[in-house]
Formats: sequence, structure tokens, C-alpha cells
Amino acid sequence: MPEFPRAEPLDGPIVVLMILVTGATGTIGGDVVRQLAARGEKVRALTRDPARAQVPAGVEVVRGDYRDPASLDAALAGVTAAFLLRPPGPDEGQDAALVAAARAAGVGRLVKLSAIGTGDAASGPSGLWHLDGERAVRDSGAAWTVLRPSSFASNTLSWVQALRAGEPVPNMTGDGASGVVDPRDVAAVGVRALLDGRHAGRTYTLTGPEAIGVPGQAAVLAEVLGRPVAARNLSPEQTRDFLRTTWGFDETRADGVLAGLAFVRDGGNAVVTEDVPEVLGRPARSFREWAQDHRAAFGEA
Repeated sequence: MPEFPRAEPLDGPIVVLMILVTGATGTIGGDVVRQLAARGEKVRALTRDPARAQVPAGVEVVRGDYRDPASLDAALAGVTAAFLLRPPGPDEGQDAALVAAARAAGVGRLVKLSAIGTGDAASGPSGLWHLDGERAVRDSGAAWTVLRPSSFASNTLSWVQALRAGEPVPNMTGDGASGVVDPRDVAAVGVRALLDGRHAGRTYTLTGPEAIGVPGQAAVLAEVLGRPVAARNLSPEQTRDFLRTTWGFDETRADGVLAGLAFVRDGGNAVVTEDVPEVLGRPARSFREWAQDHRAAFGEA
């Protein structure tokens, strides 16, 4: 990853001594940890189960749960910047608990991973999932940055089982396109926001370089893998069943996702921005680039 200069934040210098990363064992959080560690930064990884965490050498692993304020206080002791990430779904107070603990600990910089469409009523209940968390971060008194990524390229890893069984992959959004983004780019933007004060007070909508739907992704993947990748259109009811049986969503979460999928199907998510290139100083990675780099995960032909 190329080096980049640190700049003074808008309200004065912050010396980065320790960076806390929540959700540190997931796709984005794990990559933020790896990128920070590769730069030689002091990193503390927060997880509910430290025994299962796999992190680079030198990274401190701590236990933390938003329902256990004492664990958050301990995790945030001595922290100067924090990356806030929680699982997708309705807000259960995770962000508010983390921000309150960060404020009490005097954390000077907060970067929150949100989602594209937050605050847009047309996107359904999922558009509200991060609204309170964003507000808490902005009202925290710390230098803040909010990241709103589009659909992750890595979501297509959910197709692996179907592909290995020779079955068509599920298409829950019809011809609706999204500015599919490489999770590595999201993590890289997060790293820069944690280290460079020029990103304070900014809300970034992070996308790839093009809007692409499930049929387009399937076609790209077929070319990369050298074998057919068929897609099967699911009705809303079939999608609900898929979300509950395959992904284990409860009724409330499934309803929120269904509304969001309808928003995508109707073209509401066909958004492409220049925020990734602006922050990283290079083009955003395409879905094709992501697929080429992860072809082994889909198995051999």
C-alpha cells in the first residue's frame, strides 16, 4: 500500500498512539487491522471472542461487548482513534455505547462504517439502521468521518456453494445495479481517515468505478472462472425464504433487507462516486479486479 502524508486535523494535532478497531475479525475490520499493522501502527482489535481472533503479530486483542460497559472502558483506555463497525441490521445501541465510552476515554478521532442510502426513506428500514450511529459520532465532540460503502464485491462469495453444486446463483435484485465496491478499498479509506486529519468532518459514499448488477457480476465471474455462471431470479417471497433459511435472518432483519433489495431493483442504488479515488489517489478497484484476485475462493472448474 503506498505511503501517504499525515495532515493536521481541523481542530488541532492528534498524535496517533493506539488505534482501536471494532468488528476486527470481519471482512472490513480485519482488513483495517491488517493494513494498519502493515504500516507499523499500534493496533488494538476488539472482538467478543479473543480466543478465535486471528490477527497479525503485534496486534493487541481485547474482549469487548456493547452490553458490557466495563469491557468497552477497558478496551478504549489509552486509545486516540477508533474505527467503529457493527454487524448489519437494526440498531441495538452498539454505536451509542461505543461512542459514549470513546468520549469518556477522550478518544480524539472516530471513523464509523455506515452504509450507502442511510437516511434515504426510499431505501426502506435498512436506511435507518445507521442513522442514530452516525448522529452519535457527529455529536461526539471528536474529529469524525463517516463511510457509506455500496454493496461489497465480496457478497458474491455467498454464491460459492451454489457454484460448487452446479446450480444457478440467486438474483434478488433483478436488473438493478449497484456501485459495487471492493472491501479492500473501503478498508483503505478507513485507514486514511484514521490517520489523516484532512478527512475529518467528511461523509464519503464509497463505490467502485461502475454500476453493475447480479447478471453483470455473474457474466464477469464466468469469464474469470472460465465456466458458465447462471443466475436465477427470485421473487420477493423466494427471497424472504432464502434470507431466513440460507442466511439465518429473523423476520425483522429480513423485512429490512427486502425493502433495500427492492430499492436496488428499482435502480435506487445505481450510484457511482469519485470518493474512493479522491481519498486514495488512484482508481477504485472494479468487480473484475476483485474477482480475479479471489478466483480461488470459487473453486476449480
